[in-house]
Amino acid sequence: MAVTPQELFGLDNLPYGVFSIPGDPGESGEPARRRIGVRYGDHVLDAGAAAHALGSPHTPLLRAPSLGPLLAAGRPVWQSVRAALRDWLGNPAHRETVSPLLLPLHPPAESPRLTFHLPFDVADYVDFYASEHHATNVGRIFRPDGEPLTPNWKHLPIGYHGRAGTVVVSGTPVVRPSGQRRPPGAEAPGFGPSRRLDIEAEVGFVVGTPSELGSPVPMAAFRDHVFGVALLNDWSARDIQAWEYVPLGPFLGKSFATSLSPWITPLDALEHARTAPPRRTHPLLPYLDDTGPDAEPQGLDLRLSVYLNGTLISEPPFSAMYWTAAQQLAHLTANGASLRTGDLFASGTVSGPEPGQRGCLLELTWSGAEPLRLPDGEERAFLADGDEVTLTAWAPGPDGARIGLGEVSGRVLPAR
Repeated sequence: MAVTPQELFGLDNLPYGVFSIPGDPGESGEPARRRIGVRYGDHVLDAGAAAHALGSPHTPLLRAPSLGPLLAAGRPVWQSVRAALRDWLGNPAHRETVSPLLLPLHPPAESPRLTFHLPFDVADYVDFYASEHHATNVGRIFRPDGEPLTPNWKHLPIGYHGRAGTVVVSGTPVVRPSGQRRPPGAEAPGFGPSRRLDIEAEVGFVVGTPSELGSPVPMAAFRDHVFGVALLNDWSARDIQAWEYVPLGPFLGKSFATSLSPWITPLDALEHARTAPPRRTHPLLPYLDDTGPDAEPQGLDLRLSVYLNGTLISEPPFSAMYWTAAQQLAHLTANGASLRTGDLFASGTVSGPEPGQRGCLLELTWSGAEPLRLPDGEERAFLADGDEVTLTAWAPGPDGARIGLGEVSGRVLPAR
């Protein structure tokens, strides 16, 4: 099956996911057998079945029920598997073998639909705060009479350690969290459902190759450890967070859910999206310095779109992010903290310089002072029960092609 040059999921992309087919016999008590899939156009290749049928030495990795073994195999294997997949899907000699293993993403009504799962076991989760535009807007909202950026912001990528166990695959409903919150003017907090539920449009980076405890990972080793990227929505309860985060940072206001796309795009698919990050305004310490004449451009030109109930509300540009993923990884391990296969670290909210490029409702509505008006006439300062948020993105590919990053979505359910 061939795809057009305009296709977001052609041979230059080939993102990985994990799927099952309802009714397919499972193992170990699972309702259906999980398989590694590779997206090609509007189909999904059963990668393990293809590897077995073509006698590939990578069959054990691709027949696993998770991407974990492939992630752990390291970059030379990642590149070899990717080259094999491009050959299987692009070489007419394999068409007769491969075509029956391409499953439609949108099958006829009488056929079972594919179910997508979290594609790997998340080992640790770290969320950063890497957009200067986002950090500046937040600073102006909460500190209107002070400096918007904290003194450390231009010297290190600020982050916090999140909760790996509540990272969920796209499509998983998000239950409105409850917690302590103190309304303006109140002397004491109360407990109840969040009234200021928000989104954060982000990009996640998936670690494959682990590192040794006590050994920092330099920026130059970024590609040896990071397998790929995925869209991510780090839901945020702003009122719970505002009361609890001083002095130790986000906790219950962030840990209830983080939605991740089912598609992991290999870094090698984003070669044509590499770009220089914004100009550095402060000297950087050596382990973070990416300003030298031989420094490779570590920024990424990813074009995000944010939809609320089907309405486009923002288009954040990832190329505007001040801190790169390579700097984030270097800082994350600078104290000797080790990486594990399946670690996930996120960029933080992606926002650009224009009002229509802000990656969260806190910014888009200026903390509720300027609500969004939707096509049905309703207004939103923050999310209402029943709202559905979807993030999509694409990146430049070779010869004018586009690389799709899939989507991540979630619908808000009432508090329990």
